[in-house]
Amino acid sequence: GEEGGRIVLHNRNPRGEMPFLDHLEELRWRIFKAAGALVLATVLGFYLIQRFQVLRLLVAPVSEYLPDGRLIYLSPVDPFFFLLKTSVLLGVILAFPILLYQVWAFLSPALEKREKRVIVPALYGGLVLFAAGVVLAYEIALPVSLRFLNGIQIDFLQASLTANDYLSFVTRLLVAFGLIFELPVVVLILSVLGLVTPRFLRSKRRHAIVIITVLASLLSPGDLIMVTVIMMVPLIFLYELSILLSALVYRKRAEERELEPSQEAPPGAVEMR
Repeated sequence: GEEGGRIVLHNRNPRGEMPFLDHLEELRWRIFKAAGALVLATVLGFYLIQRFQVLRLLVAPVSEYLPDGRLIYLSPVDPFFFLLKTSVLLGVILAFPILLYQVWAFLSPALEKREKRVIVPALYGGLVLFAAGVVLAYEIALPVSLRFLNGIQIDFLQASLTANDYLSFVTRLLVAFGLIFELPVVVLILSVLGLVTPRFLRSKRRHAIVIITVLASLLSPGDLIMVTVIMMVPLIFLYELSILLSALVYRKRAEERELEPSQEAPPGAVEMR
């Protein structure tokens, strides 16, 4: 517009949307803050691991299968990298709420008010589900898997487990279970965005059970009957919970549409021009 004979350029368009370059600038600062939080959380994780002997907790399930109860390493730098990898993993877990907030702060302007009310609690609920998956893996899947794997060919083979290999095995198992337990949250968000429907989930139930069976067999290589069933039960429950959450989202959406005032003129009304 013009003010006092001068042309004024506005930063926002008439709809109040942020220009593309401003989006890039905001994204850059969000990434910078997230990276800073991750670095600080990794340093804190390093301290917590040393202070509370977290490595002892990770090694405890396999200690009974080791000759002297300790893992071996093949390079002078292996103990340091073992500690570093664990610190980074713990740092990601500690910084996850901040990382989540930065992603949310960047995306939230593009979401509707109804979507925000559902997605925010779902994201925090995902933290609880992730922790539940990790606990299940540590308490059940990891001990049973180690018992099975260390009982193969014991008459001819002697186990010499290295710290790096064991850490990779444990972290993959724990993180895999944690991510699988995020299924209800993922389905809930997709339902809010209109990408998944309850009818679709119900129609793919048999396919989902087959996929769950395969995942349970791969993630828990213990007794093929007992462990697979133990892993399948929570996964099938999570899938059914996902269907329920998706149905609740669409039911709530239908109720809100019924409450919205009709935009059509009632019969016999005079149209004003």
